[in-house]
Amino acid sequence: LDEPWAMTFLCAGEALITEKDGRLLHWTQNGGTQQVSGTPKVDYGGQGGLGDVVLAPDFAQSGMVYLSWVEAGDGDTRGAVVGRAKLNRTGAAPSLDNLQIVWRQAPKVTGRGHFSHRIAFSPDGKYMFISSGERQKQDPAQDRSNNLGSIVRLYPDGSVPEDNPFYSEGSTTAQIWSYGHRNTLGLAFSPNGQ
Repeated sequence: LDEPWAMTFLCAGEALITEKDGRLLHWTQNGGTQQVSGTPKVDYGGQGGLGDVVLAPDFAQSGMVYLSWVEAGDGDTRGAVVGRAKLNRTGAAPSLDNLQIVWRQAPKVTGRGHFSHRIAFSPDGKYMFISSGERQKQDPAQDRSNNLGSIVRLYPDGSVPEDNPFYSEGSTTAQIWSYGHRNTLGLAFSPNGQ
């Protein structure tokens, strides 16, 4: 493996592994690894590149997986995004089909650090939480007019729940579940769902 960043198990003896330079690997206990085609183009460098990989709560039925990565913006800017696609394992090599972006870090800024872009689903599968780093800019984490330095809470399709704490403020502010974070590199729920 070369700069692995995240992994998730599909079943016993089978996993997906991201590498920062943009490769998604399908690993099997008995068959080694194959590169998954259809991955997005990533802005690779510093802490940026291909990030998290998480199965949809209904993966057994939908075959959907969620990925996070860093994309280039205008000039020398970049930001994290989250997308979802169907994992197709029927051919000779696995592929991602119909990749769709469901969230973007906003605004895109200069620098190559503190993207965070971790993904976790609530235990009931109803909500998707994404960590959005403050991009080593510090102050944006205290400014709710952007989603930097926050944990965002969305439905799995990227739409915003109306009971989010700042929903009435609209725009990216409506996405925010909590703010004032620096670079959240892990998201998990306890066994009791908290």
